[in-house]
Amino acid sequence: MTLARFIATFGGCGLAPKAPGTVGSLAALVVGLPLLKRPKGLLLSAVAASVIGVWASKHAGDGEDHNWIVIDEVAGMWISLLACLPTQKDEKPSLVWPLIAFGLFRLFDIKKPGPVGVLDRRHDAIGIMGDDVVAGFMAAGCVKLLRKLKR
Repeated sequence: MTLARFIATFGGCGLAPKAPGTVGSLAALVVGLPLLKRPKGLLLSAVAASVIGVWASKHAGDGEDHNWIVIDEVAGMWISLLACLPTQKDEKPSLVWPLIAFGLFRLFDIKKPGPVGVLDRRHDAIGIMGDDVVAGFMAAGCVKLLRKLKR
């Protein structure tokens, strides 16, 4: 396995026989949960996954969005988790918001509304990564709105 393929599959998660995108997103959620205690770490991880993901998907997948490429789901999931960061110092950690972020991210990634679909129709590394990055931002926006409405 090449380094590009290892990264593109997020350490092999994309090689799951069923629903590799969901498996990759779930793995990103599990890895991302501890990063909620380290906001800068989560932000840097999301940026790194996005940038390195462009390189990895270009070199491992020859510009095609193979179902085993899941680094895009990882980047999008970590972006959506940014909306789950504690807003107050005394706020207790909750799994509710990360699970909502996961569900919304998967919804936008699968349904591909608006700009997500536009980027998905590109057949290059920017399209592979871009649709999930935008889906992550859309999920984050929805989580932020829901958290604001709950107050």
